[in-house]
Amino acid sequence: MSRLHRKSWDIAGSPHCLTFSCFQQKKFLSRERSANWFLESLDVARLKQAFDLWAYVIMPEHVHLVLLPGDGIKISKILQAIKLPVTRKALHWLEKNSPGFLTELTDKQPNEKTTQRFWQRGGGYDRNLRSISDVYEKIKYIHANPVRRGLVENPEDWPWSSYNSWETGIDSLIKLNRDSLPPLES
Repeated sequence: MSRLHRKSWDIAGSPHCLTFSCFQQKKFLSRERSANWFLESLDVARLKQAFDLWAYVIMPEHVHLVLLPGDGIKISKILQAIKLPVTRKALHWLEKNSPGFLTELTDKQPNEKTTQRFWQRGGGYDRNLRSISDVYEKIKYIHANPVRRGLVENPEDWPWSSYNSWETGIDSLIKLNRDSLPPLES
């Protein structure tokens, strides 16, 4: 992807929908421990990189986020702050508890070097959301993802989503910044 295109992602005051995947679409986030690592990392990254979190869903092999970066905050820095700690925790846990599984994270690169990857190369999918209705539409879309995939019958049944927080107004897994999201005008 060209730098010019990537730069266009960082439009000041523009909400974003981010999607990024586990290495080779493997279901690394299907375990409670790895989903919790992700949530912990997301919470810390939000403080370090100053962004408002409006919605999320953690799927077995990918993640969707709807967020609003603070002034001057780059999406690439947000992604790095979220993804790197998860990778480190996973590698540490695997080295200690299941070293044989490390082969699942091994990426042999074109230059013949190998590295361990929890996440797919690159930044993933980043979309600027241009209106408040786009934001609400994207939140609804990501919350329905587990249902579309056949993982649950209803969005409220998926434990790794902000759906129930939106429905009840009570943050359970991680605090949302609902107060910074303008209401949807009817």
